[in-house]
Amino acid sequence: MTRIVIIGAGLTGLSTAYHLEQNGYYDYTLYEKEDSIGGLCRSANQDGFTFDFTGHLLHINDNYFNHFIDKLIGFEHFHKKTRRSFIYSYNTYTPYPYQTNLYGLPSHVITDCIEGFIKRKTYKNKKQAYDTWVNQHFGRGLAKHFFFPYQEKLFDYSPKKIASSWTSRFVPKTSLKEIISGSIKEKTTTVGYNATFFYPKQGGINYFVTQLASQIKNKCHTQYCLKLVDLTNKTVVFENGHIQPFDILINTIPLNLLLQKLKGEPSSYLQNASEKLLCNSVINFNLGICKELSDKHWIYFPDKKTPFYRLGFYNNFSASMAPSSCSCLYGEFSALNRSKQFISQKLKYSLEQTKKHFGITEHDILTKKISHINHAYVIYDFWREKNLPHIHKRLNEYGIYSIGRYGQWKYSSMQEAILDGKAIADQLIFAMQNEEKITNIVSKTNERKL
Repeated sequence: MTRIVIIGAGLTGLSTAYHLEQNGYYDYTLYEKEDSIGGLCRSANQDGFTFDFTGHLLHINDNYFNHFIDKLIGFEHFHKKTRRSFIYSYNTYTPYPYQTNLYGLPSHVITDCIEGFIKRKTYKNKKQAYDTWVNQHFGRGLAKHFFFPYQEKLFDYSPKKIASSWTSRFVPKTSLKEIISGSIKEKTTTVGYNATFFYPKQGGINYFVTQLASQIKNKCHTQYCLKLVDLTNKTVVFENGHIQPFDILINTIPLNLLLQKLKGEPSSYLQNASEKLLCNSVINFNLGICKELSDKHWIYFPDKKTPFYRLGFYNNFSASMAPSSCSCLYGEFSALNRSKQFISQKLKYSLEQTKKHFGITEHDILTKKISHINHAYVIYDFWREKNLPHIHKRLNEYGIYSIGRYGQWKYSSMQEAILDGKAIADQLIFAMQNEEKITNIVSKTNERKL
């Protein structure tokens, strides 16, 4: 019997395996449903272009993660970039973040934003909806012209039904002075958690995954799709018929899928919870273009008339992503509980609008790749806020730890995926070492009695 079973060989699962081994622990088995590792942190090569599964960038603000990257791979294998991201609205490009870069927008928009910021109200309720939080911190003008339309496009879900608990790290704050100065002239400084980022010089983001996997000694078992978790007998059963007993189960696949596969739970609470956990899907379209289109890294589109919420350029992360004098473009739009027909029509419209925006003809397109990402952005609705801790607590009682972006059901970065894997490995190693100490103490006590 393998004591620890890890489900999912994305970044979090790989990090867990790596950090168990770094502690000298090898009594684990890692399973992955696909025929390759990496989860969404993968790259595809097609007709001389490299496409990631949407934009994956390394943002580093943790000392351990900084040391981890340097030790594992070496920063000489990465480009360090200062972000060049923009918002396109009212037929104008303004630098991100919107709330400090209003210069160039129509005068009525700037007036709305400044007036709204001055007149914003304070609300005492700590558990605020996202729309209330935005109105309190930025005012109705910024909410109207950027925050609300963009966030609704990103989640395909009403801002009034989303909690604000995820905002503190990802949304840069501002002041009246910054808003006014940013409306008078264009700023050259960048702010926010992603002001700078790292990206592999070769191979796309998949390079990071392959380098991590190369340091793991235990074999990863691919094409093992989870069928069910038998809580009574403490076994995991796979679609290929393999049955694996476990003492501890580390889950990194989407939490709602795990809950659907549980067998032996005396109550229906966990199975019912799977239907309540919401996330959207993202349709990621990628184009290889035979000409240079932009020097920007990515562009946000809050305008409701534009079907996608973001476009970006892999070749500006690293020139290796596209042939010389070509562009490697990606775009994204979200869908939550939408029909196949709706998605198909929106994809068609997105491609048409992308070509129109950059003056691309069908002849300019050398290759095209469409990816459907079923689990994309977790929806921080109020049911999640109330019930998620109880779900994890109940799973822990069965020796199941669900971690990572989708396992823990949260919005997080690649840095956090690595840190989550390290944290659970350290926690389990500490617990097992204490078990051994207690066993030794009991054994010596019994020897003395004899």
